[in-house]
Amino acid sequence: MTQDKTFPMAPWIQRQTRSLLSQRGHAWLLQGPSGLGQYTLGLALARAWLCESPGPHGACGTCGSCHAIDVRTHADLCVLMPETTMLELLWPLSEKAQSEIDDKKRKPSKEIRVDAMREAVEFAQRTSARGRGKVVLVFPAEDMNHITANALLKTLEEPVGDVRFVLASESAHQLLPTIRSRCIAHTMEWPSPDEASDWLVAQGLSRDVIPLALQASGGRPDDAFAIASAGSALEAWPLIPKALLAGDTTVFKDWGAALQIDAAHKVCHDLMLQFSGAEPRFFPKTSLQGIKTDIKLLAQWSKQLAGAMKTMEHPLNAGLMAEALVSQAQSVLNSGDPRKK
Repeated sequence: MTQDKTFPMAPWIQRQTRSLLSQRGHAWLLQGPSGLGQYTLGLALARAWLCESPGPHGACGTCGSCHAIDVRTHADLCVLMPETTMLELLWPLSEKAQSEIDDKKRKPSKEIRVDAMREAVEFAQRTSARGRGKVVLVFPAEDMNHITANALLKTLEEPVGDVRFVLASESAHQLLPTIRSRCIAHTMEWPSPDEASDWLVAQGLSRDVIPLALQASGGRPDDAFAIASAGSALEAWPLIPKALLAGDTTVFKDWGAALQIDAAHKVCHDLMLQFSGAEPRFFPKTSLQGIKTDIKLLAQWSKQLAGAMKTMEHPLNAGLMAEALVSQAQSVLNSGDPRKK
């Protein structure tokens, strides 16, 4: 889940906003794993830079500029996202893109299209409408392909006028090195357990489910909220490793493809940790008891799951994908521990 609420902000986002606003520069790269609020922080910076009455903590939240961002009509803010993400976060598409999608000429793009990037480059060259400069927000930045990224590169190197760029990424290693080298890198801050718990309570979660939600997400608040909000996902979470061992597909009933693959990947990750003598990160230790597997097969499975995540948008159907995923998992998890042979 991507949070789009800037006021009130989570305390760890507030701290980072204050810190970054005290720095000078024209391009920032907000990097870190999913669920830490890269988009929220990026939008908070954009709001503060464009605000009519900014303070050291960020935007005022009440001026005309802040309102224009709230209603997605700010003339000096260009948001670059895959069209699927734009629609999810209620950002308007260009008239041409919306017409093509409405006329069913194509589906919303899952990449940042080069046409949108060219429009952003043209936007960066225009005069500021409100006199506070301009901002280009790119999220997730790794969803630029090489053509799109190269279209951004020259403008990023030699910006025209008063324009700032903020690239928010959950996989910064996928970006072109030339893109990364032209940005001030900021690694996202992890919240403390108490901060994350309090924030999740404020989002409406019961304190009873928060410890398991945070464990299932590896301590990432946005991801914890998404898992806890996904129907029966959290209730079934501790049962997943044994269900995969038994070849039971019902554990993934009504789950989306991304959540299925993510859960399997976390089982794989925790078993690799356990094999090396470390404590599991995503599942209770009791959930992994009795599973003895081969570390080489776990490494192969991890690569296969990473590949599946890239192609998950094109499964035959959710049921068949779950069957294939569970069958693969069962084969790996029943491979036995070579140290016992």
